[in-house]
Amino acid sequence: MTLYSKIIGTGSYLPQRRVTNQDLTEQLAAKGIETSDEWIVSRSGIRARHYAAPEQNASDLGVAAARNALQMAGLQADALDLIIVASSTPDFFGSFPSTACIIQNKLGITNHCAAVDVQAVCSGFVYAVAAADSFIKSGMHKNVLVIGAEVFSRILNFDDRGTCVLFGDGAGAIVLTASTEPGILAAKLHADGSHANILSVPGSVAGGALAGSAFLHMDGPAVFKLAVSVLEKVAVEVLEQAQMSAAQIDWLIPHQANIRIMNSTARKLGLPLEKMVVTVDQHGNTSAASIPLALDIAVRDGRVKKGDNVMMEGVGGGFTWGAVLARM
Repeated sequence: MTLYSKIIGTGSYLPQRRVTNQDLTEQLAAKGIETSDEWIVSRSGIRARHYAAPEQNASDLGVAAARNALQMAGLQADALDLIIVASSTPDFFGSFPSTACIIQNKLGITNHCAAVDVQAVCSGFVYAVAAADSFIKSGMHKNVLVIGAEVFSRILNFDDRGTCVLFGDGAGAIVLTASTEPGILAAKLHADGSHANILSVPGSVAGGALAGSAFLHMDGPAVFKLAVSVLEKVAVEVLEQAQMSAAQIDWLIPHQANIRIMNSTARKLGLPLEKMVVTVDQHGNTSAASIPLALDIAVRDGRVKKGDNVMMEGVGGGFTWGAVLARM
C-alpha cells in the first residue's frame, strides 16, 4: 500500500491592526521620508498589511491559525504527533525554546508530540511541508500540523522606505494526515548560501549585547532578479517529478512578495493570471506565513476545491527556494 500525506485542514490569522499605504505614508512623512501609495503599489502591488499588537508574538498568531486548521480537519489538538513551525521571527532569540514547543503548550497538547522549528525565511513553509510529507510517508508520523507565523513588523527599519513598506504580520496553517489517496504529489527544495548577503538580518548576540543590526536588510534588485530566475525552474522540476504538465495546475500560490515576480512566474509557466491566488495587495509580504495564508483564503472562499492541483512555491533569504505540488 502506497502512503501519501494529504491536506485535510487549512487555517489563517491576521492581526487586527490594518495599516494602509496612506497610513504608512503619513507615518514616514513625519520623519521627512517621502513615499506614496502609487510608489508602493507600482513597485510591489501592496496596498495594505497587518501589524501584530505589542503583546502578540509569532506563537499567538500561529495558535489562532492552527485552531482554524484543526477545526476544518475535524481533529482535536491531541491527535497531532508532530508540529513544524516556519518562522524568521520566533518568540525567543535563536528560536530557543522553539516556537513550535510554545505553540504545543498553548494548544493544550499533553501527548508529548514532537515539535520543531524550520528556518528557511520566506521559503520556510514550503520546506516545512516537504519535511512533513517525508515524515508521514516514512510512517514515522500520522497527523502533522505545519504553521508559518511571522511578526516582521518587529524587525523593520522605518527609516528605510525600501523595506518597511513591504512586510506584514500574519500566520497560516495546514493539517497533513497519512492517506492512501494522493495528496502531496511532489516537492523540490534548493539553497545557495553564496547569496546570503542580499536578504538578511545581519545581527548576532555576544556577551548579552547585540552585535550588528537587528533590522532586515535587503538588496531589492538582486532579490528580484534571483527570484524571477529560480521560481519557474523549481516549478518545472516539481511538475517533472510528478509527471504532470503546467496545464494540469488548477491554482498557483506563490510566495506573496511582489506582484511583478508573481506575474512573471505565472507567465513563464504559461498560466493565465486568473489561476494565481493573490493576497499580497492586502497582506504585504508575510514571509513564511504568506503561502498558507493565501491557501486558506482560497479554500474558504471556494476557489480551491477538493481534487484541485495546487502549486505552492517560495523564495527566501539564505538564499532558499522550493516548490510543492499538492492535490487537495
